[in-house]
Amino acid sequence: MKERGAGLRDQAGKQSRLRYGAGPLIIFLAAFLSIAPQLIRGNSCGHDFNVHLVSWLDCVNAWQHGIPYPHWAPSPNYAAGEPRFVFYPPLTWMLGALLGVVFPWSFAPIAMTFLTLAGTGLATRALALEALHDPPAALAGCVSIFSGFALFTGYERSAFPEFAGGVWLPFLLLFVLRDRNPAAPFFRRAFDGSTAPLAIVLAASWLSNLPLAVIATYLLAGATLLTAAARRSWAPALRAAVAVPLGLGTAALYWFPAAMERNWVDIRQATQDPGYNFESNWLFAHNANPILALHDAINRQVSWIEISMIFVAVAAAAVCWWRGTLPVQTTSGWRGWWIPLAAIPAVALFFSFPVSRPLWHLLPEMPFLQYPWRWLEAVEAPMAIFFVAAVWPAARRARIAVLTICAAWFIAAVVYAGTVFFQVCYPEDTVASTLADFRDGAGFEGMFEYAPPNSDISQIATGLPDACLVGDPSTPLGKPDPDDLDANPAWSPEQNSCQATYVFAGDGAADPEHRQIRAFIPRPGYLVLRLLSYPAWKIQVNGLHLYNDRTSEWPLPKRDDGLNAVPVPEGPVTVTLDWETTSDVIAGRWLTALSVLLVTGLWLFELRCTRGRLT
Repeated sequence: MKERGAGLRDQAGKQSRLRYGAGPLIIFLAAFLSIAPQLIRGNSCGHDFNVHLVSWLDCVNAWQHGIPYPHWAPSPNYAAGEPRFVFYPPLTWMLGALLGVVFPWSFAPIAMTFLTLAGTGLATRALALEALHDPPAALAGCVSIFSGFALFTGYERSAFPEFAGGVWLPFLLLFVLRDRNPAAPFFRRAFDGSTAPLAIVLAASWLSNLPLAVIATYLLAGATLLTAAARRSWAPALRAAVAVPLGLGTAALYWFPAAMERNWVDIRQATQDPGYNFESNWLFAHNANPILALHDAINRQVSWIEISMIFVAVAAAAVCWWRGTLPVQTTSGWRGWWIPLAAIPAVALFFSFPVSRPLWHLLPEMPFLQYPWRWLEAVEAPMAIFFVAAVWPAARRARIAVLTICAAWFIAAVVYAGTVFFQVCYPEDTVASTLADFRDGAGFEGMFEYAPPNSDISQIATGLPDACLVGDPSTPLGKPDPDDLDANPAWSPEQNSCQATYVFAGDGAADPEHRQIRAFIPRPGYLVLRLLSYPAWKIQVNGLHLYNDRTSEWPLPKRDDGLNAVPVPEGPVTVTLDWETTSDVIAGRWLTALSVLLVTGLWLFELRCTRGRLT
């Protein structure tokens, strides 16, 4: 009898594990369905597709040169480079580079889309499990995958870093709202195993995408204050007060150098350019500038997505109220668990109208969101949870009907994304064409916010040699195309703008951080290098003169296109260019190392407290 009882218990345990594992499996299948159009038609070359692909290629090139965390991207600005990796959070471009190493490059963007959408579904399911059983929680995860914003981001925009919001924000809410033992003493209630993961999630947000980091930080603050007030306990506030500095410290290897070096580039263009300014991106905004006509059309498209998602969230919450099925936290029985989730769509809608303008100017770093509709990253999970709580029936047959209708909706959403959102690649933007240009060293367009201050990178000529000898450091190189005035000028030897040209020695053109030119200079002048000016570059001529905008007595002359112009004497000359690890980078690494140790210690401490409570 005992053996039979043990066997029944083992069988029941296996069935329970099988049922629990079915949820993640369904979500992976849903994520696979969501990328079906790209598996059939190839990559959707959305607005940001080429920018991210180039970053991945430059990252792999740096790894091949023994640089685990690169800071300089050599390919932008037509191989003049830019400090993109200083200012762009590393998690997503490193993941994309890793996928490019593992898979063919044509499949890497599709794999990135699949992983982030699957992560969105799994994270939403984890949050939903706080209040729902596993089947409806898995359905909520699927709903978040097929939300309008997720598919719009994946197909229309190819904004891979923004996908990370669907992963990290539900986990952030999970660890803010979680209350494993409401009857425990105050200190143990705050440190119930949620503080260290909360710090890690906040750090991951900062390491994924800067607008996401802003959203995550303010979402954490708002959700914490609302939860503390609703629970009438300071435990959530203490948890956040510990997690925030540890999370920011863990991400310091990125944000500290970026903050210290932001005056070395024209970072204002990331928020002051009309297309990126939040003032031009209100809900259904129409700008008088005809240049923004396409921008307004896309903004109108995403405005309808925002209205639909917020309507679904609010309507579903109202139905839950009417049916008495508002999500209740199962671990503590807290009936107000739904309140912070319900506040998120309202906040997102508020920030989408001009009435919120004072807060955009008052709250630090808010303008870096650029688009108010980016708050939809935080709306996905609450919308999905309220929707499932509103439609999930008690009767089994009714559940089958609901699942059938949802499955039909998911298929329709994928078909719509594959026809309306899908962006067919121009010939020059295909993965094959990008790879060919990358290997040829032709380079690509740069990002204006990473240009040297008071420079215009649209004046950087295409086809430049590695070094061009001129008598006047301000000599323009290249001629504009009369048929395409928006294009960068093009350089050719027949223009006679260079007295002589030179190439980087060895693999210098491909080495992200070390380059050298050995040349005989027929007359004193200036070598205009195909290298964008940035103070972290240490430039030496014959090992004697040091040119560095941060420390040298001899700053280099400024060019309108932002390229380096190095004075050289007559005769044999060796010019070396080495990327310096600046003091702020070292400080950021130390802050990260210390914070990782503290987070590890906190994790072990919370684990010990949790085990002690369980025993």
